[in-house]
Amino acid sequence: MRLRPVRAYLVPALLLSGALMLLAQDWQTATTLPGVDFAGLTPAGKQKVLHAMRAYDCSCGCGMKVAECRVKDPGCAFSRGLSATLVDSIRKGKSETLAVADAKASKYGHRAEPKLLDDPVAIPTLGAPVTGAANARVTLVEFSDFQCPYCWKAVEKINAVLKQYPNDVRLIFKQFPLDSHSQAQISAQAALAAQQQGKFWQLHDKMFANHSGLSRKAIVEWAGGLGLDMKRFMADLDSEAVKKTVATDVADGEKAGVEGTPTVFINGQRYNRDLDLAAIKPIIEAELKRVAGKK
Repeated sequence: MRLRPVRAYLVPALLLSGALMLLAQDWQTATTLPGVDFAGLTPAGKQKVLHAMRAYDCSCGCGMKVAECRVKDPGCAFSRGLSATLVDSIRKGKSETLAVADAKASKYGHRAEPKLLDDPVAIPTLGAPVTGAANARVTLVEFSDFQCPYCWKAVEKINAVLKQYPNDVRLIFKQFPLDSHSQAQISAQAALAAQQQGKFWQLHDKMFANHSGLSRKAIVEWAGGLGLDMKRFMADLDSEAVKKTVATDVADGEKAGVEGTPTVFINGQRYNRDLDLAAIKPIIEAELKRVAGKK
């Protein structure tokens, strides 16, 4: 699971979208990067910083270089902090090698390993989409974004868990559209509009299967293919009630400490490891025993 800051409070979505379009060029050649202030650097100093950013791995765990992470995930606090440290060190006249050492030694140089399970928190779920046995002893609550590639990958993994535990695990889905994803909000609204007609999971699967091609037009076409009452769907899609539900889900997630998508809670405890069945199975088994012991 990828952790990262997700709500771009200080950057209007429109400006962020425009910046990303301008920076769609190859991160290995881009000379302007989101959130990186090169002011005060000589041309040679700027080249040192860019070289280091293109060669040094981001410490957030994304598997990308710092420059790549700045372009593809501008909300990442780690690549932003590493960039600022590199710039500051080069500005002070340090060599590229020493600047990289400063970055590695900074608080952004590594991510502390989180606990396997956080302490339980209360998450409102009344009315949220749910699948699985109603009397399941383990409830997974997933905060997700339909445009997030990590969430798309999580679908298959979570489905494997549900298949493994058809009577013991259920899934509740909560909306958490990221500001940096231009189609996430409308996708969340569409999913809830489909839920009004009992077709949430069908549209859920369709949108995730096409997560890279999401648009209002495409979503409406997919919804039409599900046999929905389209007049009702379109009314619900843009209704204040649906928008309020999305906003409430986001607020619930932020209150619960959600920092990225997907984030999964197991009986109210945030799970901080991979969602592969082999990784999560021991946790599910332990939780089943814990719950059974209470009876």
